[in-house]
Order: sequence, then C-alpha cells, then structure tokens
Amino acid sequence: MEITATMVKELREKTGAGMMDCKKALAEVDGDMDKAMEALRQKGIASAEKKMGRIAAEGLVTSYVNDEVGAMIEVNCETDFVAKNDEFKELCQGLAELVATAKPADVDALLATTCPKCGKLIADVIKEKIASIGEKITIRRFVVLEGNIATYIHNGKIGVLLSTDKKDETLTKDLCLHITSCAPEFLSSDDIPAEVREEEKRIEMGKEDLANKPENIREKIVEGRLHKILAQKCLLEQGFVKDPSQTVAQLIEGKLTVKQFVKYNLGEGLEKRNENFADEVMKQIQQ
Repeated sequence: MEITATMVKELREKTGAGMMDCKKALAEVDGDMDKAMEALRQKGIASAEKKMGRIAAEGLVTSYVNDEVGAMIEVNCETDFVAKNDEFKELCQGLAELVATAKPADVDALLATTCPKCGKLIADVIKEKIASIGEKITIRRFVVLEGNIATYIHNGKIGVLLSTDKKDETLTKDLCLHITSCAPEFLSSDDIPAEVREEEKRIEMGKEDLANKPENIREKIVEGRLHKILAQKCLLEQGFVKDPSQTVAQLIEGKLTVKQFVKYNLGEGLEKRNENFADEVMKQIQQ
C-alpha cells in the first residue's frame, strides 16, 4: 500500500513522532493507522495519550461562576490575533455567562438560545461577529457544573472547572492549579473504564523490552507498570503538585470531597493550519 503524505501527517499529529518514524510504522502495518499508533507506543517513540492533547487551533477557553453554578466554554477562531481582540473576548465571556444561566443541552441548543442582552439568536450573534471581526468563529464545546465551584483559566488556553462539596477557596484554587499542571483524566481508579485498563495492559504486554521474558514474568512486570500508569491518570492518586510526598486524596482528606472536574486544552484534537507542512512531509517521504 502506498504511504501518502496525508497519512504520515495524520499519524504525526496524533502521536508527535518524527515523520520518518511515522512513515516506517505505517509501512510495517500496510497503512493501518491504529496499528501504526500502537507500534510507535510500544517502541517508546510516541506517547499517544499525551500527544493527542496538542494545541491545534486558536481561540479562547473562558469560564463564569455564579452562586453554585459554573460554566466553561471553548470558542475557536482562526488566529491568535483575533483571540486577543477585546470584541472576541467579550463575546466569549458573554457566552460563558449565558451557558451558566440557560444551561443549554448542547452547542446546537446554545445557538438556538436568545441572547438576553440583544434579543437575537446566538447563531445570528455569531454570524454578526464573523462579519465584523473577519474570521470564522465556532463554539466548540462547553460544560456546566453545580455545587461549590472553582475555576482557573491559564492565558485563555487551558481551563479547569471544579465542583466540590464544601467551600475552601485556598484548597480549591490549589486543586485547579494541580489539574492544570498534571492533567488527570479520571477522578479515581474506580472511574477508569475496563476497556482503558485492557488497552493499557495490551500495550504494555507488547513492549519490546518484555518480548523475551516468560509469560508469568511479563504478567507480574506489567501489573506493576499498570498500577503506576493508571494512578497517574487519576486525580486523587496523583502526587500533589506542590508537595509530591502526599497524594491529592491525602491533601483533601477530612476537608472536602471532589465531586467532578473538567479540563479543556484550547484546540485539543484539532488541526492547526500550516500551509507548508504537506510540502515538508513530501520531501521527507521522497528521500
């Protein structure tokens, strides 16, 4: 099967591996994208679960908290220049506030919501902003949480929304900063789906450094590795960023309970424009 520049580009965006490593991996599995990703992970060339979160689009992540309700939203535009524009910032903040108060079910429902300030549908408000700002603007996603809400937005590019059972501004601020820095995927190990556990085990079992070891030895080694890998995915089991000698669970014990958290990376999973990238890939492939 011919390995095209588009295929190499896609694998590189998903894994962060080098172009020639991507080309070789695709060639070895006859162009199967999933198998190529797995091969790169097993060889230690890529860590797909981290690279999938690469920043790949412009815009803003912003939040709004009122009483016991908080909302966080990601709005995308084409350039960083527009993302820093006051008109765009005002739009994003207004949308976050509207989401917190109206609690629409999804993006389509938000677009069909009437703006309380101007009486127009949000879909029409967006169209007007596109006309005045001169760039495509899209509402990508949002979330609403209830309870004692804390939030942290880092430069408009990373956002955290946290819900706890008790109010503790100092502690919840630290928790938001920790989530921003350490990027947990789950609250605790109980929240990890069985398929995630099985996938991680399969990847570890296939790693080259275990290939020549007996099956029972491989199982024991992988079991130990899985415990560490899965713990790093869970907020409560991570070492607290300001004091790694204690876990987050130990930090909050007897003080509060984390009900839920959400973290957004601006442009996560989206592809950033790069007009010269295809030519760069083709040159590498033709070598």
